[in-house]
Formats: sequence, structure tokens, C-alpha cells
Amino acid sequence: MSRKIWVFDTTLRDGEQVPGAKLNVYEKLEVAKQLKKLKVDMIEAGFPSSSTGDFNAVKEIAKRIGNTDDVIITALARAVKSDIDAVYNSVKYAKNPLIHIVLGTSDIHVEKKFGKSKNQILDIGVDAVKYAKTLLPEVQYSTEDASRADFEYLWKTIEAVVKAGATIINIPDTVGFAEPQEFGELIHKINDRLKNLNDRVLLSVHCHNDLGMATANTLAAIKNGAEKVECTINGIGERAGNASLEEVVMAVHTRSEIYQAFTNINTKEIMNTSRMVSGFMGLDVQVNKAITGENAFAHSSGIHQDGLIKSRNTYEIIDPVTVGLDDMELILTARSGRHAVKTAFEKLGMNQFSDSEFEEIFVDFLELADAKKEVYNHDLYVMIENFYKKVKGNNQDISHYSNNFYELIDLQVISNTKFPSASVELKKADQIIKGTAIGSGPIDALYSAIMNVCDLDMKLIQYDIRSVSRGKEALGKVKIQIEFKGEIYIAKASDTDILKASAYAYINAINSIVVDHLLPVK
Repeated sequence: MSRKIWVFDTTLRDGEQVPGAKLNVYEKLEVAKQLKKLKVDMIEAGFPSSSTGDFNAVKEIAKRIGNTDDVIITALARAVKSDIDAVYNSVKYAKNPLIHIVLGTSDIHVEKKFGKSKNQILDIGVDAVKYAKTLLPEVQYSTEDASRADFEYLWKTIEAVVKAGATIINIPDTVGFAEPQEFGELIHKINDRLKNLNDRVLLSVHCHNDLGMATANTLAAIKNGAEKVECTINGIGERAGNASLEEVVMAVHTRSEIYQAFTNINTKEIMNTSRMVSGFMGLDVQVNKAITGENAFAHSSGIHQDGLIKSRNTYEIIDPVTVGLDDMELILTARSGRHAVKTAFEKLGMNQFSDSEFEEIFVDFLELADAKKEVYNHDLYVMIENFYKKVKGNNQDISHYSNNFYELIDLQVISNTKFPSASVELKKADQIIKGTAIGSGPIDALYSAIMNVCDLDMKLIQYDIRSVSRGKEALGKVKIQIEFKGEIYIAKASDTDILKASAYAYINAINSIVVDHLLPVK
């Protein structure tokens, strides 16, 4: 029988412990709002005793995001009265508040971290739960470092805090020490005893990724009786991070027959949530990361593209639309095969060529792909027109769609502390268009100048630059996201001049907009 798995998101607490990822109150509220839209069951909004700012952020989230019955708001407390008071006084404004208490259970934590006996630590935990129960009916108790604890002591602790009133028992693999079979067996034993002790208590897990097994351990726990999982967006968190919410959720969604479970997550909001968290925290998502990585649904291999065109399920087990993307992405590179390139032309309505003509066009494609690395739709228009010009001359029958595209001719950028400015020359058809602008920095000035020339109501969402080689001829790779009429366009470019790379990427995105929205009707 399929059972519900409760999803507890700790992006705003454990995720925010990543160095440099601290969010302000506005950003926390925006992320919490998006998490609610994602339909997580519980939001851990912070660690209120750590600072006044964190206390106020948790309080605002409880008031504004927790004002309905469909989400539980909680925050973390150590097993001390002042921490529990801070959690209570910040989350009490939510309709469904929860106090979350954490205390170590492994010998390492008990003896070396606290310097106390096991019985003393157990008593501290029980007293903390009893006190929290005088404030709120819902209390979660986390047995920190449970995967390295002596099992009988761990169970003795669980039994005692449940009798004291804990409504959720959380089993953390705090340092990512466990492996899936071992962790699954641990959860199975605890679940068996817990259901005999009090079958109303939820059994939860919280897994870290130090050995790269956080998602696998979480899924093993689900198979062995865990009813609640603690995760973060993009798997961010302390050290190597936490179990990735999107990975756990999509594994359960995709292989429901294996896990016999479901979540209430609105999977179509996964990508929006991932991008928001990445943007606010300044933490790039690994390009090949499952579900939310840039390449997760991108295919450049000719063999894969050919298979996908024939049948989606040859190389795709998740429909990209399910996680909030438009569709799979067939990236045209020098590795793309003839079938993928011909299909790309056909999608643009350009298929009036013979097989022999296509072979000539494909040679041109490979030359461009070797030079440019990634070929965009506007490149295909230019390529096909250049081919027909070569074959037919400048014939009136040729559709001159390329006259609508922009090409960078020259740029000049001045960077200083007072008035960073930029001037650009772009070519459109036979016309040279010039523009200038000032900005808050050199890239802002450059993009403002280009936007003034193109006269499109665009919004820069994300700008990313990195070095992809070393030495005097080092390549800078720029990736941008811009928004136009509610649609997101992603474009990339590389050059030894990072300002040129930035301009090329922006113009690639603009030309993609032209293809989708501004070309004459074919």
C-alpha cells in the first residue's frame, strides 16, 4: 500500500550553514514562500537562538508563510531552556508550529563533545522534551550522530523521549558515515520497536553527504519504514551537504513501485526553487547534478540524440516538464549527429533541401560547431542562408531571416569607481547600430548598452563567468539567464576576452528571443 512521505526542508537552517550563503530576512521570506509553493510539509526556518537576525527571520516566516494549515513551521534548538524558548517565541505565530530539539547520542558526542555520562545526556534530553511540551504539542527530537551510536543506548533514548512526549523521532546520519544497507537495517529495527511503543510517532531521517550517499541512505530509510525525510534544495548544507530534496522526491516519484510511497511535492516547482536558492545563496549547481543540474536533461551525444528523437524513453526516464522545465534540450555541438541537426532544421521549418545538399550543410555545421562549441537556432538560419547564397547567388527566393539577428562588431568598456560606461557597435542586416550606457559596473554598463540598441524589454536573471583554461590565452566562459515575456533564455559564450565573452553570450540570448518571438512568419 502506498504511504505518504513527509518532506521536511531545512534549506533555511542546515543549508544556510554553508560559508557565505547567509540570507537576509527578505531573501529568507522569498525562499520560504517558494518552498510553500513547492508544497513541502515542514519548513525549518532557522536557528533562532544563534542571533537576533535569525530569530526575527523565523518569526516573520511563521507569521507570513505559516499563516495557513498546509505547512508546519519549525526551528532548531539545542536541549537547553533558552534555545527552546527562542524557538517557541519565534514559531508560535504559525498555525502549525513545531519545536525541534537536537542532542547527541554517539559515544563520541556524549564523551568528547559534552564530557558527560550517557545517563546525564539522556536526562537532559528528556527534560528538554518535557519542557517543550509545556509550550507546544508538537515536538521533534533528533538523536544527533545516531548512525555511530550504540544501538541499545540509542533506543533507550528514543523510548525515553517518546514517553516524555516527543511526536517525531529523527535519526540523523550527522557525518555521512552510514552506507545504505546498514542505515536501512538501523531504520528497520527502530521502526519495528517504535510502532510497538507508539504508532502515532513519526519516524524521520536526516542524512549528510560526506561519502556521497545522502540520497541513497534516505531512500534506503524510506524502504525500511521512515515516514519523514529531511532534505535541502540542491543538496546544500554543512560540509558536503545534505540529502537533495529533488533527488529524493523524484526517485520516489519515478520508482513509486519500488518505494510504495508518494510525497505531496509539486514537482513542477522544483526548478524554480532550485534557481531561487542558487541565486540568493550564490551557490552554483553542479552542471551534471541529478534533476537540477544544467546538463540533467541536456543531450549532446549524437547516439543519444538519435535515440531520443526516435523514442523519448531510450535515454530519458523523467519528463523535464515534470520538474518545471520546458522540454529536454538537444544541444547542437560537433558531437551531434546528422539526425539531430536535420531535426533542428525541420523544427525551424527548413527542410527543403536534398540529401546531397544536407551533406554539404552538415560539413558547414561541423566547422561552425568546432569554432563556436555550441550552435544556436539563429546560427542555423544564417548557415542555411549562406549555403543557398553559395548555390543560387543572392536570389530573391531566399528568405533572409538572418537580417533580424544581431552581430557584435565592436565594444569599448570603461571601468572606474565613478561612472562605469560602455559603447557597442552591433550589425543588423546591413545596418550598423551604435549605443552607449553607464551602469553600476562594467558588465552592467555593457549589457545596458546592448539592451538600448536592441530595444527589447529584457531582464538579466543570472550572470556567471569562470575560467576554463589557464595561461595567457585563458578562456573565460560566460553563462547568462535573461527573462523576456515571462520566458527564461539561457546562453553561453567563451573568449579570451571576458568582456567579449559576456557580450557574445548576451547577444546569443537576444537572437534566441528573435527566433522565438520576432522573426517574420515563415
